[in-house]
Amino acid sequence: MPKYICIDEKISPFNKTIQVSADKSLSIRTILLASQAVGTSKISNLLESEDVLNALKVIKKLGIDYKKTKDFYKIYGFGLNGFDPKNNTVINAGNSGTLGRLILSLLIKTKKKIKLIGDKSLSKRDFSRVTIPLKKFGAKFSSNSKLPLYIKGLKNPKPINYFEKKGSAQVKTSLIMAALKTKGLSKIKAKKSRTHTEIMLKNLKIPIKIKKTKNFDYIQIRGVNKISPLHYNIPGDISSSAFFLVLTILSKNSELLIKNININPSRTGIIKILKRMRANIRIVNKKIYKGESVGDILVKSSNNLKSINCPTKYNTSAIDEFLVIFLVAAKSKGISYFKNLSELNHKESPRLYWGSKILNLMGVKNIVTNDSIKIYGNPNLKIKRKIHIKNYLKDHRIFMMSVIAGLTFGGSWKINDQDSIKTSFPSFLKILRKIR
Repeated sequence: MPKYICIDEKISPFNKTIQVSADKSLSIRTILLASQAVGTSKISNLLESEDVLNALKVIKKLGIDYKKTKDFYKIYGFGLNGFDPKNNTVINAGNSGTLGRLILSLLIKTKKKIKLIGDKSLSKRDFSRVTIPLKKFGAKFSSNSKLPLYIKGLKNPKPINYFEKKGSAQVKTSLIMAALKTKGLSKIKAKKSRTHTEIMLKNLKIPIKIKKTKNFDYIQIRGVNKISPLHYNIPGDISSSAFFLVLTILSKNSELLIKNININPSRTGIIKILKRMRANIRIVNKKIYKGESVGDILVKSSNNLKSINCPTKYNTSAIDEFLVIFLVAAKSKGISYFKNLSELNHKESPRLYWGSKILNLMGVKNIVTNDSIKIYGNPNLKIKRKIHIKNYLKDHRIFMMSVIAGLTFGGSWKINDQDSIKTSFPSFLKILRKIR
């Protein structure tokens, strides 16, 4: 694969039906829960990206075998105490914050010392958000905040009460998974975030109680003796779909149907935001699969886009999609304002900064702070300049945002590090070629 991609012309009108890759959040969670089950789990349509393949490598290092067949992956679990690593085993989460933070929760009963490492980007990210609460269970860490770090568990982790204030599904899931290994009742007050883990546990008949209020979920979960094997067909990823939604909205005379997408309400902030901006988008063929909402998304070219003062209630349900939402704001009439987005700067790169930088390179006026951005839209924006995107810590979403910008606004683009998409969406360019 070449190290960069060049885009010198806008995309032609299209009318296509596509399927995107499987949901990454569900893929990683399914692997990790299957590693704790008793028996053989079968997972079909698993996302085969670097982040997910690293999850398989990690459980293998911890003593859990898996096998790929023609139609699915088999994972052979030995229960909640089934990990059997050697002392000072080194596990590598690669680029994945989800994998790195969640695997720590499953190691709180592992009495041998385990070293967790990651790539350059992950090693810059904050791990104190999970190490601090996991210490309350009794786990010990060599470092609070950054990789590499060591973890050592204990025989009898104790249940905890904890207030998760960040709206981080990774933190919430880490606490829920750790609580499964205790002998009592853990209580978690969590700011709203993705709900995949809770849905999966309910589907597995694991006793978890959730009281929902406007801003928080109150979760009670008891430790269990056993998790049943999982049999799961993973739907498509709305975060991957987002790039093609925006591509269609910003292209002329185009229509796209994206099939079989996970439309969990905790993930559909982008659809709610785009609709408020007058995007022509709707969900069809809705159904429920193992507790998750799934459907097809129909999107069409959208004229007369309007700016938005984005309600912060959508932030957590659109956190991975804001970069492409900024592109829609750039084409909308009026000034769009997005606030309370400091969490964007705790991703693979400081995404709020990079979103602003790319808009500047495009000639789009914007004002950015450490947690907000104001974007001055221009419905007639056409780019005729040369733009080179580089040195962005190989953040896959920066790469894909830049590709969509080049195909919809014009200009001559050179975008480095196209191999960055391997972490989450390796088929991105292949699907794009089918549309073009």
